[in-house]
Amino acid sequence: MIFKKIIGIDLGTDTTQIYLKDTGVVVNEPSIVAFNNRTNRVVAVGGEAKKMLSRTPAHVTALRPLSHGVIADFDMAKEMLERFLKREQMPWSWLTEVVVSVPTNLTEVERKSVEDLLKEVGAHRVYLLEQPLAAAFGSHLEINEPTAFLIVDIGAGATDMAIISMNGIVVSRRIKIAGDHLNNEIIKAVREEMKLNIGEPTAEEIKIGVGSAVPTGERLEIIIRGRDVSSGLPREVVIKDTQVRFWLIRSLKMIIETLKDLIESAPAELVGDIYKNGMYFCGGGSLLRGLDQLVQKEIGVPVRIVEEPLNCVARGTGLVCERIDSYGHVLNNFSSLNLGK
Repeated sequence: MIFKKIIGIDLGTDTTQIYLKDTGVVVNEPSIVAFNNRTNRVVAVGGEAKKMLSRTPAHVTALRPLSHGVIADFDMAKEMLERFLKREQMPWSWLTEVVVSVPTNLTEVERKSVEDLLKEVGAHRVYLLEQPLAAAFGSHLEINEPTAFLIVDIGAGATDMAIISMNGIVVSRRIKIAGDHLNNEIIKAVREEMKLNIGEPTAEEIKIGVGSAVPTGERLEIIIRGRDVSSGLPREVVIKDTQVRFWLIRSLKMIIETLKDLIESAPAELVGDIYKNGMYFCGGGSLLRGLDQLVQKEIGVPVRIVEEPLNCVARGTGLVCERIDSYGHVLNNFSSLNLGK
């Protein structure tokens, strides 16, 4: 038992990561809850619940309590976090301070719901840290300097992009086109072109197995199984990388257009810095083959995929936890804001 613990939480649409000060990441689990409709009880959370996704009987629902980076189901999100925070790796303490990463451009109501959620699971103080800033800290970028960095975080539910200078976000954009959207495009295309119904886990498998943004020089293909649209019987088909690239390109172009719009809205001096420093991509979506090449070709600025892009935001919140007093100026403490009203 300790008097006070400080934790950092990356509450993602796809994955929740919890960082404990002086220890590191102690929870890294899918943001999924399996719920029994008959007994009104939660059956499983995290990895156990993910195995049930698209495979549950009628009375069990596997759902994601977060959608596009914001809380969609408050009660389920609370149940999920409570269970994560009761894991044996998490020591009991009298006081708990939480640094939580949130998407940019959230409404005040959405921000308040994040704070309420964490207060309900035992946090005494909640600090909000915008995801692009967390990603910049996690990538060890010198954002306290008077120069600009462009961070693009392609998660599961949303793509967050921001130009950061002097420890603050100058301009930002957030669009709901990210990993899950790409999966849905694959599901739709397989149904329309292959006449086969597949679920989200299979679409994810296709995206990771043969998905790419530009031709890779090698021919990739994957065998998938699903339900035939007309007969309703099981069937398997072969899917090639060229098909997946065609299915995804429209969505990728929309991300690039938003990125262009962001750069156009930035002060000219900062755009010059971005040309010099390049763009930094993180999040699971940044791992799509050739995405960096496509963006570099379209925008003309070097693209770098950060080290360990999946853990970048969690690493950033952890860094802030370790030196919370030094980072007070970048944290949006809701409680202190409300006192002034």
